[in-house]
Amino acid sequence: MDNKISVHQKKYSSSWLFKMAWRDSRRSRSKLLLFTISIAIGIAALVAINSFKRNLDEEIQLQAKSLLGADLEIFSNKPFTQEQYDLLDSLGEERSSQTRFGSMVYFPRTDGTRLVQVRGIRGFYPYYGKIETEPHWAAGDLTNGPYALVDEKLMLQFNVEVGDEVRIGNLSLEIRGKLKNVPGQSGISTSIAPVVYISEGNAFASGLIKKGSRVTFSKFYKYPTEATADEVIATFGDRLKELELRSETVEERIKDTSEAFTNMSVFLNLAAFIALLLGSIGVAGAVHIYLKEKNQSVAILRCLGVKSKQAFSIYLIQVLGMGLMGSIIGTCLGLGLQYYLPKLLGEILPFSFEPQIFWIVIVEGVLLGLIIAVLFALLPLVRLGQISPLQSIRAVFETTESKISKASIIVFSLVALFLLGFAYFQIGEWKQSLMFVAGLVVTFGLLTLIAKGLMTLARMVSSKASSFLVKQGIANLHRPNNQSTILLLTIGICAILISTLLFSRYILVEQITLTGANERPNMVLFDIQTKQKEELKTLVIDYDLPVVQDVPIVTMRLKEINGINKKMVEKDTTIDIESWVFNREYRVTFRDSLINSETLTKGKLQSKVESSEDSVFVSVSEGFAEGRKWQIGDELLFNVQGAIIKTYIGSFRKVDWRRMQTNFLIVFPTGVLEQAPQFHVLVTKVDQSDVSARFQQAVVRLFPNVSIIDLELIIKTVEEVLNKVSFAINFMAAFSVLTGLIVLAGSVVLSKTQRVQESVLLRTIGARSYQIFWITFIEYLALGAIASLAGLFLAHSFSYLLAEFVFENDFLFSIYHSVLIFFSVTFGTVIIGLFNIRPVLKKSPLEILRREI
Repeated sequence: MDNKISVHQKKYSSSWLFKMAWRDSRRSRSKLLLFTISIAIGIAALVAINSFKRNLDEEIQLQAKSLLGADLEIFSNKPFTQEQYDLLDSLGEERSSQTRFGSMVYFPRTDGTRLVQVRGIRGFYPYYGKIETEPHWAAGDLTNGPYALVDEKLMLQFNVEVGDEVRIGNLSLEIRGKLKNVPGQSGISTSIAPVVYISEGNAFASGLIKKGSRVTFSKFYKYPTEATADEVIATFGDRLKELELRSETVEERIKDTSEAFTNMSVFLNLAAFIALLLGSIGVAGAVHIYLKEKNQSVAILRCLGVKSKQAFSIYLIQVLGMGLMGSIIGTCLGLGLQYYLPKLLGEILPFSFEPQIFWIVIVEGVLLGLIIAVLFALLPLVRLGQISPLQSIRAVFETTESKISKASIIVFSLVALFLLGFAYFQIGEWKQSLMFVAGLVVTFGLLTLIAKGLMTLARMVSSKASSFLVKQGIANLHRPNNQSTILLLTIGICAILISTLLFSRYILVEQITLTGANERPNMVLFDIQTKQKEELKTLVIDYDLPVVQDVPIVTMRLKEINGINKKMVEKDTTIDIESWVFNREYRVTFRDSLINSETLTKGKLQSKVESSEDSVFVSVSEGFAEGRKWQIGDELLFNVQGAIIKTYIGSFRKVDWRRMQTNFLIVFPTGVLEQAPQFHVLVTKVDQSDVSARFQQAVVRLFPNVSIIDLELIIKTVEEVLNKVSFAINFMAAFSVLTGLIVLAGSVVLSKTQRVQESVLLRTIGARSYQIFWITFIEYLALGAIASLAGLFLAHSFSYLLAEFVFENDFLFSIYHSVLIFFSVTFGTVIIGLFNIRPVLKKSPLEILRREI
C-alpha cells in the first residue's frame, strides 16, 4: 500500500513540476522572450555560416578539376626549350597548351582600349568544366581562323558586339563570341583583368611574345585516374625542378582555393562564435536576474514542502523549454539565411552553386542551443538550492549572496571546457582556441575587478558628494542587492565582443583601400623596350602629360645566399632556406633614393656605386627579408642574364604595397645595372577622361607591345568589388552586433523590478520625477561609460592579437569606431535604463506598486 502511494506521489510530483513551470512563467514570459531571442540569433548565425562553409567545401571538392581544368599543369615564365619539350612530351599523350599574358586590346569601332588577360590555347582545353559562350558554339570555332572570345562585361563596357573587330598587338581579330563563364575564374579577377581567348598560334602572331615580355607558358594533361598526376610528379618532380619547370595538381589547386578564403573563413567563424557567445551571456544574465527575482517565490515553495531539487527542476524546465524554442527558431532562420550568403559573396567565389541542407548542421544547431541554454543557466539554477524557507520572512533587500560552492566551481569548469571545445570546433586550431578562451577568462576576471573597484569607488564618492542627485545615483551602484556586477559584466562583454568584431572587420576591409587618391599618378605604361622609351616620352609630353617616373626594370635570378646555392639546399635538408627563392625571377630596379611608398627601417641606403671596385649594397623589402630570415650584411649573388654580380644587404625598407605604384622587393643603387638588358615603366598622371582615352588609343596604335594600367579604372573596379565583400562581412557582423544589443537591452530591462522598487520608495518619501530621472541617468551613465571604456581597451588588445597572429595583417586603430561604440554603448545603457523607470515618472507610487510589484 505504501509503495503504491509513493509511486502515485512521484507521478503526481512530475506532472506538478511541469504545471508549476508553466504557471510560474505566465507573468515572466516577456523576460523569457529575451532569453529565447538571444539563443535564436546566435544559433541562426552559427547555422548559416556552418551551412555555407560546408556547401563551399563540398563545392570545391565537386568542382576541383574544373578549377584547374586538367589533372596536371606544368608551366614556366620562359618559352620552353627543346630539352623541356622532350620531358613535357613524355608526361602524357592527352595534353594541350596555353600561353597567357597581359596586353592592351583596342576596339576600332568604339575607340575603346583596356588592359586584359590574353589566353592563347591549343588543343582540347579545359578537360573539366566548360568555357560558356554566346553563341554556345563559339569556343569550338576559336582555332578555325583569326577569331577571339571576349569577356561579356568588357563588351558591355565598350559597347562592342559579336562580329566587331578587336586588335591585339599586330593582329586584327573578329569577335566570335561573348565569354559568359570561365572555369575557376572569380568575379573579382574578371573585373580587374577581363579575359580574352584566342588561339595559341594567334598569340604568337601578335608580336607581343618577345624577350622581356611577361608571359606564362603552360602544358595541361588529362590522365585516366586522379592518382596518375601525383605519380607523375613523384617520378619526374626532381627533373622538373632541375629544368626550372613548375607544376600544379588538382589537390594543390583545392588547397590554394581554400586558402584564398582563409581570412574570410576566420572572420565568419569569429562572427558565429561571438554571436553565440553573446547569446550565451544573454542566457546567463537573463536567467541570473530572472531567478534572483524568484528567490522569495522559491523560499515560499520551500515553506510549503517543495524540496530544493524540485524547485531546481521547475526552473530547469522553463530554461529547457525556452532553449528548445530558441534553438528551433534560430536553426530555421539560419537555414533560410544560408541561401542568401552565396549571393553576397558571389564576386569572390570562383564558381556559383545552389546551397543544400545538411542534417548534421541542423542537429548541431538544436543541440548547441539546448546545451548553451542549460549550461549558462546552471550557475543561477544551482544557487536556488541554497535558498532556505526562512528567507520568505526576511527583508526583501537583504543580501542573499553566498560563497562560491563546489557546485559553482564544477559549473564554471564545464563552461570553460565547453567554450574550449566549441572554439576548436569552429576554428580548428587548439592554439588559437586556447588563446581565445584564455582571453575570455582574463576578460571576465578584469571586468569583475573593475566592477568591485567601481563599487568601492562609488561608496567613497557617494559619501562625499554634496549633490543629492549625484549621491543617490552613485549610491545605487553599491547598495545591498545591487546588480552592478552582473550588469557591468554583461555590458562590458557585449562592448568587447562587438568592438572586436567591428575592429576585425575594419582590419580586413578598410585597410585594403588604395591611399593617396588625390596625389598619386593614375596611369602606368609598362613592357616598354629601351629603344621605345624616348619616343614614348615624347608622346607623353605631346599630350601635355607629366613623366612622373621613368623606372628601369632588370630581370635576374638569385644564385647564392651567403655562399649557399640551390643544389646545396636540395641535398641538405637542415639548411633553413626555401629552394623557391632560387627558382623565381626577380624584377628589380635601380635608383638613388626612396619613393613615397617606402620607409627606411634599418641600415643605410647606398645611393650610388662610384667604381667597379666598390661593394654593392642593395635594399630589401622588410617583410620579404623577415620571411627569409635575411640580415643586414648577408651576401647575395645574382645572375643578371649571364653576368654574376655580388651584392650585400645594406638596408631594409618598409613598403606600402597598397599604393598602386612601382614597388620592388629589391632595389639596387645607381652605377651598377645601367648597361644590363632592361625594359621600362613610365608613370604619368591624366586628369581628364577624354585625354586619357585619346592617349591610350595613340599608345596602342604606335606601340602595340606596351601595356597600360589605368589606375582610375582599376581603383573604381576594385572599390566596387570591395564594397560587395565589405557588405557581406558587415552583414554577418550585424548578426553579432544585433545579438549584443539584445543582450545589452535584456540585461538592463531584467533589472527593472529592482529599479522600480527603489524609485517608488524615493517617490513615496517625496522625491520629484525629475530627481528620479537624474538619479537613474547618473547610475546608468556611470555603468555604461565604465563598461564601454573597459570593453574598448580589451577589444583593441584582442584585435591587435587577431591582426598579428590570425589575419597576419597590420593592426589599425579606428578612432571613429571607438568613439561610435563608446557613445552607443554608454547612451544605449542610459536610454534603456530610463525606459525602465518611465512608469515611475508618470504615475502614482501606489498604482505602480499594484501593477509592478
